[in-house]
Amino acid sequence: MNNNPLDEGRISEDGRPVGTVTVDMVLARARELAIINGRSPHKVLDTDLEQARRELTGEGDEDPEEATIESLPESERWDPVPGSSGQQAPTVPLVDEPAENEKLVQEGVDEAEHDQMLQGSEEAAKRDEGS
Repeated sequence: MNNNPLDEGRISEDGRPVGTVTVDMVLARARELAIINGRSPHKVLDTDLEQARRELTGEGDEDPEEATIESLPESERWDPVPGSSGQQAPTVPLVDEPAENEKLVQEGVDEAEHDQMLQGSEEAAKRDEGS
């Protein structure tokens, strides 16, 4: 199983391939999050940066302790018979094509929602400036 979050990150943004996530990409996304949350793009919080990094690298909102436990092999999480090592069965990678398609669709929906929130926040800021 591949546990590298960079391999599971977003594959496209605004219809363009993302490639390697850079610091500039994280900062730009964090500025967008600040605008969505009603702040100036110059008032980026640490939470905005963390959320932007998680979004771009594909990490979930999973608790780090839970992620650590989940990354352990089943045999190390709980041993019903102490001292019994058992035998390792051969592993065959399983490709779940419908799940991959579902992931791509969800990415598109999330991106569209993000764009709508950003556009709405920017329009509201323009209206407020004009009043």
